[in-house]
Parts: sequence; C-alpha cells; structure tokens
Amino acid sequence: MTILTFAAWTAAGALVLIALLHVFWAFGGQWGAAAAIPEIPGKGAAFRPGLLATLAVAAALTAAAYLVLARLEVLPRAWPRALETGLFFTGAAVFGLRAIGEFRYVGFFARVRDTRFARMDRRLYSPLCLCLSALFAALGLRA
Repeated sequence: MTILTFAAWTAAGALVLIALLHVFWAFGGQWGAAAAIPEIPGKGAAFRPGLLATLAVAAALTAAAYLVLARLEVLPRAWPRALETGLFFTGAAVFGLRAIGEFRYVGFFARVRDTRFARMDRRLYSPLCLCLSALFAALGLRA
C-alpha cells in the first residue's frame, strides 16, 4: 500500500465520519455543535444552519468520500475518468479555499481568534481541509 492509498483510505473514513456528524446535528444532536459554527465575539453563532443546509453538507462530504473510494477502485465509477479528475481538482479548490477562509471568522487567516470555533478551526478544521485539498489534488493527478 502506497502512502497515497493510505492517505486516501484515511480521508475517506474521515469524510464519512464528518458526514455522519452533520446528519447527527441535522436531527438535533448537540455533541460538538458548540465548536462547529463560527462565532461573533459577545453575540454567539454567526449563523444558524438549517436542516437542509446541514444535510447538504453531509451529502457533499459523502460524495467526496465516494469519489475517493471510486478512485481507489473500491466502489464503482459511473462517470468518465475525465469528469472524475475534474471533480478532484474542484474538491482540491473547495477544501483549499475553506482552509484559507474568508479572513474574518473562518480559516487560517481569520481575524477572530478567541472563540471556541476559532481555536478548533486553527487546530483541526483548517489543517484538515488543507490536507484534504492536497490529497484531492494528488488523486486528481493520479493516472
């Protein structure tokens, strides 16, 4: 097993777990939710995602995991290889942009840094997105 294959398996597992966590939140689960939404200092959550938005994120994460597993030839591929490659580069861009952030509440360059979300974002969420971005780019380049 190559390091890329190991990383892909690890990423697929992480994406599925994060998708399941979003489904849990969508249906009222609270574990981890307090650190999952950007906060405006002194005012609380910057936004309140609804059921459909949370499930849409879960679906996108599940699709990303499926894409990785299809590239590993574990799951069937129902699309042309060229489209798959394009989807990997799109995923790399999305995860990369998420890691960079919007310069206020989210990402490595966020100005708000003293909230529970900001600390988790710096330590876990943004580094994970950066790793996923690199992995998706590498998988996109894989022949």
